[in-house]
Amino acid sequence: MHIVEGAINKPAGFKAAGKHIGVKKKRKDLAIVFSEKPAVFAAMFTTNKVKAAPVLWNMKIYDSEKPIKAIVVNSGNANACTGVRGSEDTEKMASATAKALECQPEEVFVASTGVIGVPLPIELITEGISVLAKEVSDEMTSGLNASEAIMTTDTTMKVITVETEIGGKVVTISGMAKGSGMIHPNMATMLSFITTDVDISQDLLRKALKEIGKDTYNMISVDGDTSTNDMVMVMANGMAQNPAITDENNDFHKFYKALYHVNEHLAKEIVKDGEGASKFLEVTLEGAKTEDDARMLVKSVLTSNLVKTAMFGEDANWGRILCAMGYSEADFDPEGTSLEFEGGGQKIILMKEGLPIAFDEDFAYGILQNRDIKINISLEDGQASATGWGCDLSYEYVKINGEYRS
Repeated sequence: MHIVEGAINKPAGFKAAGKHIGVKKKRKDLAIVFSEKPAVFAAMFTTNKVKAAPVLWNMKIYDSEKPIKAIVVNSGNANACTGVRGSEDTEKMASATAKALECQPEEVFVASTGVIGVPLPIELITEGISVLAKEVSDEMTSGLNASEAIMTTDTTMKVITVETEIGGKVVTISGMAKGSGMIHPNMATMLSFITTDVDISQDLLRKALKEIGKDTYNMISVDGDTSTNDMVMVMANGMAQNPAITDENNDFHKFYKALYHVNEHLAKEIVKDGEGASKFLEVTLEGAKTEDDARMLVKSVLTSNLVKTAMFGEDANWGRILCAMGYSEADFDPEGTSLEFEGGGQKIILMKEGLPIAFDEDFAYGILQNRDIKINISLEDGQASATGWGCDLSYEYVKINGEYRS
């Protein structure tokens, strides 16, 4: 597997486009991704009980288990908490896309992101779809335009393309994502779309994404909010012409590894672009009784506002980490806990087997001045481990979200 230059339309048979149609004041706000051939797909949706109309539309398509051909995404308006009209507008987006691309509405995934509780300017969007559909292509610029069009408060595009050889054929996987705030485990406020030309059964594709999601998207946190619109989806159209992957053989594991890399990269890029973030935090925990315990402990540390503010203030207040672990409801022995900070190629031990270690405050401060900080935790309870990613909590985060609608 290796990373290559490309965009969401790099895999064989995929086309894309994105442009500004006026939902937002300036930035691109409408994207389309299209597969020439019907594609099997996998998806994960927000766990928030309040689900936006596009999520509900997509969940019905998911349950039908039929292949799809397209994705249409608008940014600037979430089409969430918009009642019957929201559902009708989602169907209109799917129908307009299907008509323009000569497929069926049930073959179109719909996504919206932006302000909650405001009806879509649906006529503007459907007119924009008819124009944008004519511009879809396999040119890299068109794919990058699509990636830009799904952004809201993001400051950077989040894209990646990898290639791997399966059954003597080159298989390509490309991903694009958006997400900056309302990021929390169990699907954050993020959209992530992945295309691949691999030939794989839908059941195996769904199994792969479900397992990968546990250790990527569900292990990130920016601010503890879970959005109404989150989704991750993967389309696979089989146009790489590799021998079909229908069981968990070596080809499946090779594809799984590449797909994991794509999703982990996108998840980490979302956190690095966290609203107002000045620190990128990686928490690694080893020696837990179970994987569930390990994940719970890591998430509790990442979502603690006291830990996040300590990182922003570059304060080695490690007691906040142990405190967050203590209320995580995970089963662990505090007396077997060891803890260290790492950054800039340097490490400092703060706690060893449940006992505090005298340390140089100035040296610790120097480590915490780095942008990328690792919090390494070791337990003596078992063999399970987990890693998660988050960021600090800054003044800028409050400013961005206090002025979001304005």
